Amino acid sequence: MYPSMQLGGEKETIEQTQIGAIQLLRVSVGSMGPIVDDINVVNMPFLFRNTAHAEKMMDGPIGQELLDKITASPNANLVALCWMDSGARSLYNTKRPISSIEDVKGLKFRVIGNPIFIDMMNALGGNGVAMGYDQVFSALQTGVIDGAENNPPSYVFSNHYTSAKYLSLTEHLIIPEVLVFSRRAWSNLSADDQNLLKKFAREAQLEERELWMKYEQQAMQKAKAAGCQIVEIADKAPFQNAVKPVWDKYGPKYQDMIKRIQAIG
Repeated sequence: MYPSMQLGGEKETIEQTQIGAIQLLRVSVGSMGPIVDDINVVNMPFLFRNTAHAEKMMDGPIGQELLDKITASPNANLVALCWMDSGARSLYNTKRPISSIEDVKGLKFRVIGNPIFIDMMNALGGNGVAMGYDQVFSALQTGVIDGAENNPPSYVFSNHYTSAKYLSLTEHLIIPEVLVFSRRAWSNLSADDQNLLKKFAREAQLEERELWMKYEQQAMQKAKAAGCQIVEIADKAPFQNAVKPVWDKYGPKYQDMIKRIQAIG
C-alpha cells in the first residue's frame, strides 16, 4: 500500500494502473471522467441534493451500472470494483470569506483537470486552474492560486488549511471515488479470486463510509481549533443558478441518467 500520492498524482497513477504497474487504485471520479465519458454525469455541479442522495445512487442499480461502464470501456483498461465516499466539496481560499456568489469573483481556484470543473469554476465567477492535487499545497503557499475546492479531510489533512483560512460550505460537488483494478492484473486472477475481490469490495464500500464520516468530523474539529473561518451557505440558489451554463453545455448528453439519478428517493 502506497498512500499520500507516493506513486504520483491521480493522472499518473491511473496511467500506471492501466498498464499494470499498479494493481489496485482508489481514484476520484473527477479524474476518471475524461477517460470514461459516461461517468462524467456524476461530476455535474449540484447534481445530488446531499451526500445521502449520492450514497443511495452508489448503493443501488445506477451505481452498479456506472461502475460497469468503467469496466466495459476499452479506453480505461480497468475493472471498477466499488465506490468510496469522499463527501461534499466546498470552496476554500487564502483571501476572504465567501458568503455570496459575488465573493468568488476574480479568485483563482484549483480544480481537477476535467473541462466540466474548469467551466464550473469560471461560471461561478472565479478562474478555474487545472492542477494535480499533489501541487496544491505549494501553490497555495506561493500564491499561484488563491484557493481550491475539496472535502474537509483533504482541506485539513493535506495542510491546505494552514494557508487557506477561509472555508465556505458551498457543497457544489459530491464526487465519489472508485476502487479500480488493473485489467491486465485482473485477467491473471482465477475466477474465485475475482469473485472474492468483488465481494470484499462491496463490504469495503460500506465500511469506508463509516470511517469517512468520522474522518470528516475530525477534520472539521481540527479546522475550527486552528481558527479557520467556516462559512455556512444558507442559500445556495445563486451558486446553483450560476452554473446553469455548465448544465446547458454538458447536461443534454447525460439527460436520461440525470433524470434517473434525480428521481432516486
